[in-house]
Amino acid sequence: MNNSRALLVIIIILFLFTALTVKLVEIQIIKSEELTYYAKMQQTKLETIPAERGVIYDRNNTLLVYNRNDVSINLDLRMIPENSKNILAEKLSSTLGKSKSHYKKLMNQSRKTISIEKHVGREKAFRLINDINISALFTVEKPTRVYQYGSLASHVLGYVNSEFVGVNGIAKTFEEDLNGDDGAIIVERDVLGRIITTIQDNEVKAPIPGYNLNLTIDINYQVILEDELKRGNEFYKGESATGIIMDPNTGEILALANVDDYDPNYYWKFSDYQRKNKAITDTYEPGSTIKAITLAALLDAGKCYESELINVENGKYKFRNIYIKDTHKNNYLTVSGILEESSNIGISKLIQRLDDDTYYKYLRGFGFGTYTSITLPGGVKGILKKPNQWSKLTKTFMSFGYGVSVTPLQLIVAYSAIVNGGILYEPHILKSKTDKSGVVKYESSPIVIRRVISEETSARVKKILRRAVKNGTGHLADLEEISVGGKTGTSQQIINGKYSRQKYHASFIGFFPADNPQLVCLVIVNSPQTEKYGGKVAAPIFKKIAERIINTDLKNFQQREKYNESKTADEHILKTFSNNDNKNKISNASYVQGNNELKKNFENNLMPDLKGRTVREALISLNLLGLKYDIRGSGIVVSQSINPGIRVKQNQVCRLNFSEAIIKGANIY
Repeated sequence: MNNSRALLVIIIILFLFTALTVKLVEIQIIKSEELTYYAKMQQTKLETIPAERGVIYDRNNTLLVYNRNDVSINLDLRMIPENSKNILAEKLSSTLGKSKSHYKKLMNQSRKTISIEKHVGREKAFRLINDINISALFTVEKPTRVYQYGSLASHVLGYVNSEFVGVNGIAKTFEEDLNGDDGAIIVERDVLGRIITTIQDNEVKAPIPGYNLNLTIDINYQVILEDELKRGNEFYKGESATGIIMDPNTGEILALANVDDYDPNYYWKFSDYQRKNKAITDTYEPGSTIKAITLAALLDAGKCYESELINVENGKYKFRNIYIKDTHKNNYLTVSGILEESSNIGISKLIQRLDDDTYYKYLRGFGFGTYTSITLPGGVKGILKKPNQWSKLTKTFMSFGYGVSVTPLQLIVAYSAIVNGGILYEPHILKSKTDKSGVVKYESSPIVIRRVISEETSARVKKILRRAVKNGTGHLADLEEISVGGKTGTSQQIINGKYSRQKYHASFIGFFPADNPQLVCLVIVNSPQTEKYGGKVAAPIFKKIAERIINTDLKNFQQREKYNESKTADEHILKTFSNNDNKNKISNASYVQGNNELKKNFENNLMPDLKGRTVREALISLNLLGLKYDIRGSGIVVSQSINPGIRVKQNQVCRLNFSEAIIKGANIY
């Protein structure tokens, strides 16, 4: 019996030994190559080497955005005993700052590997791992995108999400350029999946860093714009504010800001509304700022001239069963005065001289109703209906800024065309891009879209816009050091389908130096509470922005200042007075020659008595004395701001008040 059991045991052992021998032969000889292949596949893996993301500079090579070589601290839960988790959590809490319960909760997950902390400084992470000294704790490269100046220019720059992918702004538009091409490397891992070593062979691919970008933004201008927008918005109790500074001669955006803004370093703490670039995504009805564009179209089409007098109905005008009103009551204004006083009545009368198709052509030519092609995401076209969709009132209301909606960027691009000689440029934000070695791969240049108005028309409108600041509704934007031109705007907002009497857009768009514009700046305040008019809200903000910018390089701006105030009397009319022999056109010479008292006054630079004179006669007198004028009313002169017999100087301003009665048969210009 015992022998039988012993024999059975021997047989079983022999069987097992034989089976083991067969299996070893299979593994070592028959399937050796196959199993070796699978073993290598398990132990080695092709790892991606992320390309270094390109950095971003302003136009003067000031660093705005860069990468910090942080790491992520990971923990392999398979290698940490349950009874050690409490001690580890306590050590992590004391070093990294978060609560002990936070780390214990992380370690109670079912995953094999967890991330204890992301974006930790390399030195701090390695010090922690050395102090704790357990193999379960290891680091993984996790670069951090750093926005050097926090919220500054956030709507231009955008941000990267947790996957290091660009969202919004430059980060999104130029994602491919910034991101570069990832590389690859083969690594060998142990049984727990940890990297033991890298394998150098021909399959390794080196990463190609992304391009570095230089923007057109000037960081100094950006700081000034944001500072003054925030102060102004707070002072006037606005809901939000937007500002843009642009070079009208190239289309370069020098600064762009929205209040509220956000910090791209902590983008998740801010709402979608705060992260939205309202300068290009939101539209509004521009109000009186569009009057300069309307007037440019009229002048360019030869439908009016600057000194022509228009009856503005003492501030209230009935047109097709609706009333158009002016803030300032006047009986007559010159065409130039209509823009200076921002007369809705005056511009609505003038626009009737331009047919619908021609007016639409000019508005479309200035870029309204179409994309600006700015290399920032989210831009919209605004609203510009075609003439076949217009009612009998559409053109009239569009002439002073209602019935058409624009983005802030569209408006400043259009104004740039007005003041730069009539050329519409494509706005752009990227100045150049270079590779890691500093080789320039792209450099921007101005892109001309079209000529909108003639150079002569541009010069004429610039002078009128200068007077709108010097003598008109934009006077709170005027500077002592440099001449400024510009236009105010106030428009009611549409709330629930109706125009609100509580919510307005207060705006001002200005440029300087006035005769040789180098900068155009737009300021818009949404729903200010203390004031509602653009001239009282946005114009003072513009002035502070302009003063600070000019003070950064006063000498440069003074060298560019070529502006000389033009004589207020229209040269075309004065030439007509001098050259036309028609009895209705009196020449300067004959007018003075026939009046000994006037002749004596002009020879001695004495102010004549203009009471009872017509507009035409008064203009001739003021022109011969080299004086400027401010006309109020119509008919004949009833009073003058400079008393008769007073010695006058060149370029003094004389205000003339006219009676309401117009002398029958008198020619009014």
